[in-house]
Amino acid sequence: MPIETVDKIWMDGELVAWEDAKIHVLTHTLHYGCGVFEGIRAYETDRGPAVFRLDEHIDRLFNSAAIYMLDIPFDRDTLIAATLETVRVNNVPSCYIRPIVYLGYGEMGLNPLPCPVKVSIAVWPWGTYLGDEGVKHGIRLKISSWRRHDPNTMPPAAKGTGMYINSSMAKVEALKAGYDEAVMLSPQGNVSECTGENIFIVKGGAIITPPTSAGALEGITQDSVRRIAEDLGVDYRVENLLRSDLYTADEAFLSGTAAEVVPIRSVDDRELGDPGPITRQIQETYFAAVRGEDDRYKDWLSYVND
Repeated sequence: MPIETVDKIWMDGELVAWEDAKIHVLTHTLHYGCGVFEGIRAYETDRGPAVFRLDEHIDRLFNSAAIYMLDIPFDRDTLIAATLETVRVNNVPSCYIRPIVYLGYGEMGLNPLPCPVKVSIAVWPWGTYLGDEGVKHGIRLKISSWRRHDPNTMPPAAKGTGMYINSSMAKVEALKAGYDEAVMLSPQGNVSECTGENIFIVKGGAIITPPTSAGALEGITQDSVRRIAEDLGVDYRVENLLRSDLYTADEAFLSGTAAEVVPIRSVDDRELGDPGPITRQIQETYFAAVRGEDDRYKDWLSYVND
């Protein structure tokens, strides 16, 4: 869906007009894909907009940068404050937030080390990533022919810009085939993740999700699901899964900042049926948490107007 514009974007310490947030065509990251980013959401609450798990997202941004050997020229507190400020000045009740660290103009070639490191933070209103119907009734998945990165080819623990070509190829393949999303397997054939979301099955009353060793990004929404499951008394396990485990699951769902918590209705045309009771419990608790309606998770919210 088209991006809905707002007034300001934070770029290297300054708020600039949306239409002036530009980079040079010879920006290094545009050519070689060396950059890192985060996806964060702010939700409308009865105390105004609140950013969900902001500290954890900024920590992961710095971890990704460390893996890529990018020296971010701002500290964590500065980027946390800048995120809150950018949401505040744009006067949006809820929004998606995109911090990005990239290599700017000044050097060209495969050696990124001499390039200036730049940081921007943009926010804009963005609805449900996989559609309202998907959130309510579940989505259809396809196992992709494209494998997730081998960890010694590209580091899947980093949320790197160029790495997402891998996900885009899988996403396009699934959409062209008439599905909503793709499941990616590791080079060893284990279930890794979806193109931008962690995946879970429910089997025998337990929630099971693949480990990072299968190439899954360590998800912040995934960790939220873990804590919610523990609070609900649901067994939560991290184990390798095969594609056949998806076919025979009692329930399945995925999670991610953009997607939130979405039931899976079928995988490769194997029907799992309507969203199951554990999926619904997780989903309902999650949405209550992000909107400030459940005090158990108040530590997850950074209120913009405090």
